[in-house]
Amino acid sequence: MTTTIDGTRIARRIRARVAEEVAAAGPGRAPGLATVLVGDDPASAVYVAAKRRAIREAGLRDFHRHLPQHAMYDDVAAVIDELAAEPQVSGILLQLPLPAHLDAAALIDRIPVTKDVDGLTTASLGLLARGEHGLRPCTPSGVIELLDAEGIPLRGANVAVVGWGELVGKPLTQLLLRRGATVSVAHEHTTDLAAVTRPADIVVVATGVRGLVGPEHVGPGAVVIDAGIHRTPSGLTGDVRSAELDGIADRITPVPGGVGPMTIAMLLVNTLRAAQWGAERQAVAACV
Repeated sequence: MTTTIDGTRIARRIRARVAEEVAAAGPGRAPGLATVLVGDDPASAVYVAAKRRAIREAGLRDFHRHLPQHAMYDDVAAVIDELAAEPQVSGILLQLPLPAHLDAAALIDRIPVTKDVDGLTTASLGLLARGEHGLRPCTPSGVIELLDAEGIPLRGANVAVVGWGELVGKPLTQLLLRRGATVSVAHEHTTDLAAVTRPADIVVVATGVRGLVGPEHVGPGAVVIDAGIHRTPSGLTGDVRSAELDGIADRITPVPGGVGPMTIAMLLVNTLRAAQWGAERQAVAACV
């Protein structure tokens, strides 16, 4: 019988810890998280609303900016620069995807590395690649936290990461390697996907291809982490055909209720870390 990994429960525990730390800081000292939404994409609006709700529930200060669909690069850049200069803002999140006429990479890189709570700037990814102190992308960090919470050892484990995207696959591979895992990377174009995934102790799937991975890809007793999410007429589903893995996988994350809640929880953790990092840099600057 396959066990479902309850990401909602684990995320709730992390969010409670964040709230405790924020409360302990005292009145008026809560970190602030700024969300920037450009346009009126319904899915993005839902995601930002969920993030803002989590921000307030944790006791963080909520700074939000909503720009119209037709906002130009300079308009968005000016908002990011304003938030970057605001001392009460500890972290900045630019909601993706942006309207097609905007250069997302250039706008993301305007976020200071110390406020990059999504961990997506070129500077943040460089720090990750070098193993130096920095803010890590939320979804990959959430996957690591899930595995740790379940007591699943990473050192020496064979892990197959299916997906090579900038948001999940690439940074997750770096995090796993840092933890001593042996990592194989595949994707939807891999000729013999099963040859990569079936020998793995842990299979993490983040391709954006609905139902890509099924029983033919998973060895008995493997742990399966599904980081995909798709809206269908019958509800949300992931990149994994989960029902077909019952009795094959040892443990599996559901969609919804698996990786998704962890992403928001790690966003709150990153906001705390950003505030601490900013305070440390200010202290060093004051001593110079």
